[in-house]
Amino acid sequence: MVEYFANVPYIKYEGKNSKNDFAFKYYNLDEVIGGKTMREHLKFTMSYWHTLAANGSDPFGVGTYQKPWDNETDQMKVAKAKMEAAFELMDKLGMDYFAFHDRDIAPEGKDLAETNAFLDEIVAYCKELMKTYNKKLLWGTANAFGNPRYVHGAATTCNAYVYAYAAAQVKKAMEVTKELGGENYVFWGGREGYETLLNTDLKLEQDNLARFLQMAVDYAHKIGFTGQFLIEPKPKEPTKHQYDFDVATVLAFLRNYGLDKYFKMNIEANHATLAGHTFQHEVALARINGVLGSLDINQGDPNLGWDTDQFPTNIYDATLLMYEVLKNGGIGQGGLNFDAKVRRASFEVEDLFLGYIAGMDTLAQGLRIAYKMLEEGEFEAAVAERYKSFTEGIGKDILEGKADFESLEKYALTNSLIKNKSGRQELLEAKLNQYIFNE
Repeated sequence: MVEYFANVPYIKYEGKNSKNDFAFKYYNLDEVIGGKTMREHLKFTMSYWHTLAANGSDPFGVGTYQKPWDNETDQMKVAKAKMEAAFELMDKLGMDYFAFHDRDIAPEGKDLAETNAFLDEIVAYCKELMKTYNKKLLWGTANAFGNPRYVHGAATTCNAYVYAYAAAQVKKAMEVTKELGGENYVFWGGREGYETLLNTDLKLEQDNLARFLQMAVDYAHKIGFTGQFLIEPKPKEPTKHQYDFDVATVLAFLRNYGLDKYFKMNIEANHATLAGHTFQHEVALARINGVLGSLDINQGDPNLGWDTDQFPTNIYDATLLMYEVLKNGGIGQGGLNFDAKVRRASFEVEDLFLGYIAGMDTLAQGLRIAYKMLEEGEFEAAVAERYKSFTEGIGKDILEGKADFESLEKYALTNSLIKNKSGRQELLEAKLNQYIFNE
């Protein structure tokens, strides 16, 4: 088999003082933290689309990335070359998982039948490589947004034929995910939204989306797919009003249609930024509602109004993210998928590895710091102290459901002196700095 990244060695842990660009400084996969290795905590996952399929193009220019198969014209040969390169990259980085859209791994044919045949051929090859390299599929999904047929959406389209085509495509993608032992299946409604209500039946589109998701649930039961269903929230871009804006919006939608028992959230950092939230907020909201499923790891640029999907290097965000994950008891069937791409100017194949190394190191150090924060309990104690009034007296009555408006009025009339305490935000942020700087 061809070695696609011959200039890149197997990436090893050398510690924080290493000057080797192609070495981990903080990610020591066998290091045990809280009874689990870093490898088990983090479940690092390669995103097939950004790593193998992306070419560095943007709205103002053509692709810049230099890939070993650039001069090959046979689409299936290209697909197999990408597949081989994917497993070599995972192997050299020590990553156990990958994730893909159906159109990432195989091209579209002249019709659905030929497209499915292409997919079957690649999936058979993928199974061989998974066995050879001992790699696993974190999740699969369908690209029901890229082709022009989805100009008006997929499950929320105004065209019943397109709706049927999307259903057939998702059906096949679910079958493929099951065949490859995928632990999850993701629904990302890239174009499930609208630009203007002047041409949109809002209720019909949301009803149809719910019908689509219920059909997926029913089919999963039929074929015996036991993986976890995930929905990925995303605001705006490409449509002005996305039906899956953020965790709260998706959760309300699922509960409205009685679908909440079937789905959890696949949360992306850059999508949280676009929604005006922090990543920590979105993960915490999912955690307290029992729907934290998996994570798409990247970071956005707050100075740019689109999904930049950069490799994560912000240690504060990484620490606060891992703080929530640890409070959740881990990520369960989910993982940390690097939904990230190198910059357009980082076009050499070695840059792919450098991007992954930077991201993996950042999350590893965030895990280490977050575990120490939880273990020492300073922040948990501060929160408990802040809400102490709800552990005794009238506060305890409120939490135990013993209070009503009459009893609360009586309490307020006889206790006119209100004394608030400082939230000590600056102190807590300084303590967070101490944990980060001292690790």
